Amino acid sequence: PPPRPPAPPGRAGPEELGAGVMLVIGYNRVSMPQFDVIIERDEDGLYVGSIPQLTGCHTQGRSLDELMERIREAAELCLEVEGAASESLEFVGIQRITIAA
Repeated sequence: PPPRPPAPPGRAGPEELGAGVMLVIGYNRVSMPQFDVIIERDEDGLYVGSIPQLTGCHTQGRSLDELMERIREAAELCLEVEGAASESLEFVGIQRITIAA
């Protein structure tokens, strides 16, 4: 077989898996922001997701997979408009309380 070209910058080289199938493993050298997503389910059964660090960043989906795809898109748009996260909060957890009526 002909020699393979070198891997592009920022990517590992291809790995032969047999039967002509190759896997290219990539990595990002630039630190990408990570956000915590709060997920709830509404009365209609839809999943609702929000990112507290990004003002106005929320969406919904019929499944968790659909929700996560949509919340990524929403986060990208929020970052594009805002330029950066509004606060640098560390997610600690969620507690449930009961209030006497």
